[in-house]
Amino acid sequence: MSDRPDIESLATMAVDCGLKLHQRLGPGLLETAYEKVLAHMLTERGLKIETQKLVPIIVDGLHIENGFRADILVEGKMLIEVKSVDRLDPVHAKQVLTYLRLLDMPLGLLMNFSAQTFREGLRRVVNNHQNISGSSLNIHQ
Repeated sequence: MSDRPDIESLATMAVDCGLKLHQRLGPGLLETAYEKVLAHMLTERGLKIETQKLVPIIVDGLHIENGFRADILVEGKMLIEVKSVDRLDPVHAKQVLTYLRLLDMPLGLLMNFSAQTFREGLRRVVNNHQNISGSSLNIHQ
């Protein structure tokens, strides 16, 4: 059995790091600044992360090597998309869902650090993820 955290534990740790980051720095910085600090905080918790990972898209025999860049991948199981915009639009959650489908991952977190409060800027996006019984997150899109 693996000693690595399950997906809900990863989500809880990521949300905790995001909240602390928002409290420390507040809104108004570039996405890259939030992404780098959040990645550092997650790494400090012992998590394996990848940032700005190029993800190819293959459709109808066409291979697009640089289809998109995933902001932060946590333990190869969860995606975090970092934003610093005035407000989240529905297209942002759709973007995350598309990324999750292409990555074949069950869960993504959309974190907008320019929101007045962290809770206002946080969205949980699921892709065929059924096991949320252990989740301490009660955030609805």
